[in-house]
Amino acid sequence: MNKAARYLTVLVLFAASTTATVRAHCQIPCGIYDDPMRIHLMEEHIATIEKSMKQITAAPETNQAVRWVMNKDKHADELSEIVTYYFMAQRIKPGCEGYTIKLGQLHEILVYSMKAKQTTDLANVEKLKELIHDFEHSYLGEKHQH
Repeated sequence: MNKAARYLTVLVLFAASTTATVRAHCQIPCGIYDDPMRIHLMEEHIATIEKSMKQITAAPETNQAVRWVMNKDKHADELSEIVTYYFMAQRIKPGCEGYTIKLGQLHEILVYSMKAKQTTDLANVEKLKELIHDFEHSYLGEKHQH
């Protein structure tokens, strides 16, 4: 096997192993929910995306930039997983108070998470911070704000 084929094999195995393990929460009715923790995790993912974007633009070597891009994309995916599999699939139920608003906020978070994967534009990070704050306020109410 030549060097290029070995590199491609390692890359494919790495991609397969990382995509199979990303999950925000189970989808069985376990009843174990920690909403403030999930929101905090979303904020941590955004902070990591922001740092990654800054490191990408400052990276002196291509290898470092690639690693930061992979890190940024991984955290954007994990943010999307929490939004989709935790909040949209398990926590926000049709008929709940503010259903349409909360669903719209979560969809917007997904869109800006996707945009964060596509660019290093820090405006997407700022928008994500704003959206998470707004969602936290509408979902948890003021008594749980930190």
